[in-house]
Amino acid sequence: MGILNSKYREYLVNNFIEFVKINTESSENTKTNPSTKNQFELAYLLKEKLESLGLEDVEVSEYCYVYAKLRSNCNSKFKIAFLAHMDTSPAVSGENVVPKIIENYDGEDIILNDSSIKITSKDSKILKKYKNRTIITASGKTLLGADDKAGIAEILTGLKILKENPDIKHPEIRIIFTPDEEIGEGTLKIDKTKLGDFGYTFDGGEEGSIEDECFDAYSIKISFKGLNVHPGEAKGKMINALRLLTKYLSKIPERETPEKTDKKNGFYHLTHIKGDESFSSCSLIIRDFNERKNKKRIKKLEKMKKIFENKYKGLIIDIEIKKQYRNMKEILSKYPEVVDIAIKAIKMAGLKPIKRGIRGGTDGARLTFEGMPTPNIFTGGILYHSIKEWISVESMEYAVLTFINICKLWSEK
Repeated sequence: MGILNSKYREYLVNNFIEFVKINTESSENTKTNPSTKNQFELAYLLKEKLESLGLEDVEVSEYCYVYAKLRSNCNSKFKIAFLAHMDTSPAVSGENVVPKIIENYDGEDIILNDSSIKITSKDSKILKKYKNRTIITASGKTLLGADDKAGIAEILTGLKILKENPDIKHPEIRIIFTPDEEIGEGTLKIDKTKLGDFGYTFDGGEEGSIEDECFDAYSIKISFKGLNVHPGEAKGKMINALRLLTKYLSKIPERETPEKTDKKNGFYHLTHIKGDESFSSCSLIIRDFNERKNKKRIKKLEKMKKIFENKYKGLIIDIEIKKQYRNMKEILSKYPEVVDIAIKAIKMAGLKPIKRGIRGGTDGARLTFEGMPTPNIFTGGILYHSIKEWISVESMEYAVLTFINICKLWSEK
């Protein structure tokens, strides 16, 4: 079941397969921009792709951002930016990705190559709805990388259609492919002169979804400095930083963890812990759609710090709090037309729009607060950041049509 004609479908799939085979994991353990040099491999490939399509001002910046422009072929005064990110999550390996294409999916559990791991309807409640479609998975050893290489492939295919069909009207289009989105630094070194009046990230999930709000987000690092003494002589002397840190973390309500929350309920999420008796530290993120609730969580952590330092004399606790991004709904609500156009574009593609909030964040969340309102559009990928990640080719085709329709609708403004 093809949505696009065979030429464009082949271009879309071939590009996607080519992109996911390039390891572009970002890393939180470096202090360079980009965080990993292998992201440049994809960046320069995308530069070639964009130049072959005839776009203008194509460049790869020193910080690994890919920029390009397609001139307007109508009287629209607007500049519309489309974004997707090149990196994949460091949480699951993106090295040696082996994509598997399943034609005419039979609706049953999917057994992944080289593994006994299965994708079931328990993993993805919508899986059986994709019967008779074409599904792409990885091998069960790595993620697939649809987040967000599907978005890149979809945007490129949309550009190819526009270039080869000049009767389709569109405003000036700005293309930006970013590095390091997965570690929260996708806009850190972005050239703001390359932005548009409004933007759309193709970085969403389920087919038909449009996201105009996201988590309010903080990262938190907590360190415990104790005092190590030989355990045979430790009574009344040792301050075991590692034991006390784990005790501190046990006070976080289990009901407020990712495993126990959904919809618009927020959480604390422990991402890393290390240390010994003398010094131990951990990393947390806290998330909620309501900033006030996040601040309440921060106050709880600070209150616990005082309690522990008072109870365990000599223990020194440091809490480092960093704001990551804000709920973009705060700004997007002032520009309803940006979201309305996306909703209409999805309907024109033949889908029922699913308007929801992102239980996460995108480059668009930050850019929205930097002057370019930017909601998030689906790519079709499911189970992101997982060895069970999968995507339907037809969903990707619908995303391409949505891209084209957004361009058409803005050409009328």
